[in-house]
Amino acid sequence: MSKVVVVGSINMDLVALTPRFAAPGETVTGERLLTLPGGKGANQAVAARRLGASVAMVGKVGDDAFGRELVAGLAAEGIDVTQVTQAAAVASGVALITVSGGENHIVVIPGANHCLLPADIDAAEAVLAAADVILTQLEIPLATVGHLLQVAARHGVPVIVNPAPAQALPPHIIDGACLLTPNEHELAMLLGQPGEAMNSLLAQLPGKVVMTHGRNGAWYVRADGSLHHQPGFVVTALDSTGAGDTFNGALAAFWPLGVEAAMRDAAAAAALSVTRIGAQSGMPDLAELHEFLTEGPASVTGDTVV
Repeated sequence: MSKVVVVGSINMDLVALTPRFAAPGETVTGERLLTLPGGKGANQAVAARRLGASVAMVGKVGDDAFGRELVAGLAAEGIDVTQVTQAAAVASGVALITVSGGENHIVVIPGANHCLLPADIDAAEAVLAAADVILTQLEIPLATVGHLLQVAARHGVPVIVNPAPAQALPPHIIDGACLLTPNEHELAMLLGQPGEAMNSLLAQLPGKVVMTHGRNGAWYVRADGSLHHQPGFVVTALDSTGAGDTFNGALAAFWPLGVEAAMRDAAAAAALSVTRIGAQSGMPDLAELHEFLTEGPASVTGDTVV
């Protein structure tokens, strides 16, 4: 298994379970409220750690009760939190999530995550230099991601960039990433080509993209332009929150296997994650993943959402 450093967001997720989503101006009575640790960075760190990787986290929390709880939770998972620091007079990041019928609506309030600056990357340089692979996302400032790519390149460490939330990316981010892991919408956005066909988008970045596509699995465009398709796994979805983060964390954890082999295990881990409520609470450990794969699940289109 690999040494993974995750540079990214750390949030508290406030999850409301409802019988259906409210229309604009409508009030719907919910069934349950959960307070769960989240944030794309923290989620991906937990996913990688549970699947056996050695993981260090670089991020920011607020000097508040949520921040202290979030850091303690990461440490309890066995994640190195030495480079998780507090932002003064700023609240920790929060995500407001409504879940209904296995789908979700999410509003993210970044808080302290937007205080993760290039100086924090410099402070963590020794940790970054020792990694086998670095994993990052776009819930932190884009300037910080750009600086991270420069530091990683200086030490020859590959960086997986999960370009979420979706946005157009400057060429130096696209070029500096070893691998980009968007869904179809995010791929169109990062290239600034909304509405473009999937195959056309993938053809523009040979050797650079693993694109997730919900229940249909994931595609990898090889350096020669050919496509590798990893089908989804058949499961009954309860909550898709965190499925993409599970996929990305697993991809980093299984990085030594090579991209295509890692995609299979990542797709299986993501499928398992949607069978439970919550992002981190739904993420499988290595034993559960091995059991799922050993039982011989059908590698065909199912109800999983990545």
